[in-house]
Amino acid sequence: MFYRFLVYLHILSVIMSIGPFFALIPMAKKLRKAEGEVQKVYLDSFRFAVRLTKHAGHVLVVSGILLVALGPWTWKTSWIVMTVVIMMSSLFFLARAFSPLLKKFMEVGHEREQLVKKLSWTTVAYILLLLLMLWFMVTKPALW
Repeated sequence: MFYRFLVYLHILSVIMSIGPFFALIPMAKKLRKAEGEVQKVYLDSFRFAVRLTKHAGHVLVVSGILLVALGPWTWKTSWIVMTVVIMMSSLFFLARAFSPLLKKFMEVGHEREQLVKKLSWTTVAYILLLLLMLWFMVTKPALW
């Protein structure tokens, strides 16, 4: 029963980690023309999504560790190793990509079009990283 609860919690945290970023793709496009308070709302939405992802990631990691500890797999299982490697990459990516970029929108004389393009690309790249990690967790390929 506890193991099933952990699986559910793990899946819920994955949804909370990936889901918000899909809503941010069209929002990034709207940032091109947004001014003043509207721009602030869009940027706050990005900040919220990053914060939510970070906290959902904590639940994801803890539940994942418990699932491996209580489940039939070992830490040397190929799909677990690959998931951990991608997760570490995504943590580095999340920390370096979004917050500094969002701060640049507040600078005077920023190049909005360039920042929006970079923000859009960063959002899509992060989604792809998360989907790759999800693919490993769902398909559980035996790579070695």
